[in-house]
Amino acid sequence: MRTTRRGFVGGASAVMALLTGGVAYGQKGKYDEGASDTEIKIGHTNPYSGPASAYGAIGRAEEAYWKMVNDKGGINGRKVRFITLDDGYSPPKTVEVVRQLVEQEKVFCLFNTLGTATNTAIQKYLNLKKVPQLFVATGASKWGKPKEFPWTMGWQPDYHTEAVIYAKHLLANIKDAKIAVLMQNDDYGKDYYDGFREGLGKDVDKIVRHVTFEVTDPTVDSQVIQLKDSGANTFFNIASPKAAAQAIRKAADIGWKPHHYLNNVSGSVAAVLKPAGLENSQGIITAAYIKDATDKQWDNDADMKAWRDWMAKYNPAANPADAGNIYAYAVCFTLHTALERCGNELTRANLMKQAAGFKKLAVPLLLPGITVNTSATDFYPIQSVRLARFAGEIWELFGDVMSHESA
Repeated sequence: MRTTRRGFVGGASAVMALLTGGVAYGQKGKYDEGASDTEIKIGHTNPYSGPASAYGAIGRAEEAYWKMVNDKGGINGRKVRFITLDDGYSPPKTVEVVRQLVEQEKVFCLFNTLGTATNTAIQKYLNLKKVPQLFVATGASKWGKPKEFPWTMGWQPDYHTEAVIYAKHLLANIKDAKIAVLMQNDDYGKDYYDGFREGLGKDVDKIVRHVTFEVTDPTVDSQVIQLKDSGANTFFNIASPKAAAQAIRKAADIGWKPHHYLNNVSGSVAAVLKPAGLENSQGIITAAYIKDATDKQWDNDADMKAWRDWMAKYNPAANPADAGNIYAYAVCFTLHTALERCGNELTRANLMKQAAGFKKLAVPLLLPGITVNTSATDFYPIQSVRLARFAGEIWELFGDVMSHESA
């Protein structure tokens, strides 16, 4: 087990404002299990091993964030104990370790548990127990249903909307598109694929080949060969990092050069594009909502400078080109804000109330024009993206901010 303790504000001062503001220390409060005058226990699961272990960078960065918070005095004087367990991206294992976190560790909430299938496996249990399942690390559309699951909330843009945006873009820009789709065969992949088909509308017959793979498959080489042989000139790559990188490299190896759309979850330069070969990744399009540390346009950005200082002090072994480190910092800030706003009423119901009360919350490292907005009926915190094209060694943003409503 890995364990560490640890308002609308913008710019580099955002985190510091959280660390120095809030109610008086040492006051008696109202608490649910997992919170007290001195401590807040946060539970987390992450695939530190297995086929999706590239995501382990996120969990390690989150540990580093809460270490920073604790070094600055905690949240309203309470130290954070962040308990993160390895589930290997396996739903049965996720169920096992989440039960451990809730029933043995007695955490106050679950935070940023990673994976669509893994979160699906624990959603009913956590809602039955009335334990917040906050800001899950998956964009499946099912996390935004407060009537059915009032204790579960997403964070990043939902996969369905992201896929609609890709479909609309290719229809407007690719003449005589013949589309091949590689899809991870689980709820995550199906959510993207359903949104893509919806976005194509009457042009759904432009999909000439749809091939699936299992996350446990050693490679996707045979699937990519099938896609090329279909005669497709457009490729929608719905894969987590390992398979996404394999697909990019294999396409290059066999001389297939389609228009290439890559789902956001595999947009990391360090974890995907470099292993695939930067020369093989040129021209790929993805959707972005957070700043890219490899993009020189952010070199003098105040938030990026603050993040680099944090990385140097608290996460020095991590690769700054891995987008997981940016993601972790931003999503932790969002929970940090919700917990700070709870004041001395650290009940699970109040935490959900605060999480559902964000209005244009400026979160460090989100792209300009993108903010966090929630309500009692809107559990989709981020619903805007910008498209980006890979060129040279960086993602180059293009076009306007696109939101759910405009997709």
